[in-house]
Amino acid sequence: MEISIEAVDFFCPNALCGDYRKKGLGNIIVYDRYGKERRKLLKCRTCNFKFSERRSTFFFGLHTNESKIREVILYLLDGKSFRETAIAADIDKDTVQRIWKKFVVYCEESMDSLLKEFNIKLEDIITLLYRRSKKGGRQ
Repeated sequence: MEISIEAVDFFCPNALCGDYRKKGLGNIIVYDRYGKERRKLLKCRTCNFKFSERRSTFFFGLHTNESKIREVILYLLDGKSFRETAIAADIDKDTVQRIWKKFVVYCEESMDSLLKEFNIKLEDIITLLYRRSKKGGRQ
């Protein structure tokens, strides 16, 4: 079954593919839909690798609705406890903890990746942000 709709915002996540991580080549198509939210099942025409539209995102592996996940994170960032967040979002406390754990790991990995990519230290970013906020406050 092949629903040949081009998916230009996606790239092949298969490290063995010749088009690995290259966007906009026309090699990624919508192959099928799955689940109650009818998510896209994508396929790389280069290597025939099939993957979810959520594959390379923070939401991959979480079965909760994306808007609910965002709501949970905002509650937690606002200082609510896991239990308060679970009640407010009307979901299980274990689900809240799972979302938070994944969010923290995602943030750490993203920051590590940025620091390595630009060859800078976290302290340098903090100093820069502090100086910018003071400078912005004087103007």
